[in-house]
Amino acid sequence: MPAPRSTPLLQIRRIYAEEAALALPRGQDIVARWPEAEIVPVASHWLIPEVHGDETNVSRWVRIKTEALVLGVKKSLTTRLNGRSADFIAPSTANGCAMACAYCYVPRRKGYSNPITVFANIEQITAHLARHIHKLGPKHEPNQCDPEAWVYDIGENSDCSADALVSDNVRDLCDLFRMSPTAKASFATKYVNRDLLDWDPLGRTRIRFSLMPQAIAKVTDIRTSPIADRIAAINDFVDAGYEVHVNFSPIILTPDWLTAWGELLTQLADGLHVRAKAQLAAEVIFLTHNEQLHEVNQGWHPKAEQLLWRPDLQEPKLSQNGALNVRYRRDLKAGAVESFRGLVARLLPECTIRYAF
Repeated sequence: MPAPRSTPLLQIRRIYAEEAALALPRGQDIVARWPEAEIVPVASHWLIPEVHGDETNVSRWVRIKTEALVLGVKKSLTTRLNGRSADFIAPSTANGCAMACAYCYVPRRKGYSNPITVFANIEQITAHLARHIHKLGPKHEPNQCDPEAWVYDIGENSDCSADALVSDNVRDLCDLFRMSPTAKASFATKYVNRDLLDWDPLGRTRIRFSLMPQAIAKVTDIRTSPIADRIAAINDFVDAGYEVHVNFSPIILTPDWLTAWGELLTQLADGLHVRAKAQLAAEVIFLTHNEQLHEVNQGWHPKAEQLLWRPDLQEPKLSQNGALNVRYRRDLKAGAVESFRGLVARLLPECTIRYAF
């Protein structure tokens, strides 16, 4: 793998590494990419107080994401049922992110800044997935995930486009699905990594570019690619052999939210070529927020919370994992979902909405 290009996302100075990860070829490859970085031995990628658990680090939120990388071994290899965005959630090859979206749920799990943790035991992960795909066999009935292929989300806890700057893990996964006629990989992203255009995925990887009005993204999507760049990339990725969908996510209710989204949908309709439109589908997700994350955000990015934390519009919601979140009131959200569906039908009728909630 070539040395990393200069990028404001990653200027790695410290690699917190488990001993077992350093012993693996992928771990050694990653360390070799940043030869000047300090190697900090750790017992577990989960337990690094100066990165994950120290609340005094909130003011250093972005610096930690820029300068720190964690190297571990994925202990539990399980493929879970999903049924919404994908048929299955694949074992993670990374978690955390170099970007810093103010509404992201991932920091709630590990805590605080949560930079990229990359797992070095990629051979075990790909072997697990290959066995799972083989055991399933062909998909006989279409569903909202895909009419023909079993879909595996490979980026539940990270952004694979950014992860591909760190190691070949994401490419190894895409290569596996490239050779799997009954399955395809899928991941959502907010980062345009044009190195992926050379991978020749043969239609077996679905990239979902997350989109929102640029004025909102400027406040909440910190360190991500500009919305215009994401839209401009869609045609190129379709031409390179990817299936490309979009995530309209999260939809944040502001006084002019419908007008702003109408402008975005028009920009999208004007920018996509015929083949991109013909294969386009979308997921629509309205904002869910979290009180604990709200308190953390107040320490590093209170401006975002003016958009995200709206007790006058929101109500408590108990998530599937037991976390107490907040979402828009049911009556308000139901009307907003229908209004948004109508907007898409009018301005971008080629786009199928796979689900909206």
